[in-house]
Amino acid sequence: MLKQKLLFVLALALALCAPARYSRAADWEIQQSTYYLTAKQQQFPKFPPPPVAGSKTDLADLATLHEWQTKRTKEQCDRAIVQAHAEYETFFGDIDPFPKPLPAAVSEILNKVKAETDGIVGGIKDKYKRPRPFHRDASLDPCLGKVGGMSYPSGHATVSRVFALILSDLDPEHRAQFLARSDEAALNRVIGGVHHPTDIEAGKKLADKLYKLYQKSPAFRADMKTLKGLLLRVPVGAAK
Repeated sequence: MLKQKLLFVLALALALCAPARYSRAADWEIQQSTYYLTAKQQQFPKFPPPPVAGSKTDLADLATLHEWQTKRTKEQCDRAIVQAHAEYETFFGDIDPFPKPLPAAVSEILNKVKAETDGIVGGIKDKYKRPRPFHRDASLDPCLGKVGGMSYPSGHATVSRVFALILSDLDPEHRAQFLARSDEAALNRVIGGVHHPTDIEAGKKLADKLYKLYQKSPAFRADMKTLKGLLLRVPVGAAK
């Protein structure tokens, strides 16, 4: 009996001292927010899966990654590294239509958008669990480093496009510029070696679906009204 008690105490001590470990699903549940969409609205059960491993499309993904690995420049990698944390200002800070420094109310709203979008992306990533490309092909050497997490869909592609759609509604004259910047941010993830091209395309499609849902949210429409009231009073092109 004494031996059993000692073993129990030892096991308990080890458990208490061990670092906390969480599943990807648990992380997503903790991070999930409902600023604009209900938990049910954030589920996308019919969102298409990634290409089957070894399929023609999947092999084309890997071929494109190898091509970029061969031709990418240090400047391209540096640009991808700057955007590593998918922050609004690293995507659009030099072309956005807001005053500098960014008003606190603008930052608060954009942070809510990012948090909600990230949570939704995380749920789909956890469902499909597509590994990062460098985990599937050891000859791939990402200049962004061997980051964690799953690959499909791309969170950078999703959130940068949602931001671009917001800016496009606020400043329609520069829609093409905003979307082009979002496309660049998404491609940087392929150039950097941490996403397949089909991860990027899926992220863009998810962003389009999400933005349509956000537009139906009274809370989101109220935040858009706030953002509109904080725009610069001169066109973005003239302000830069």
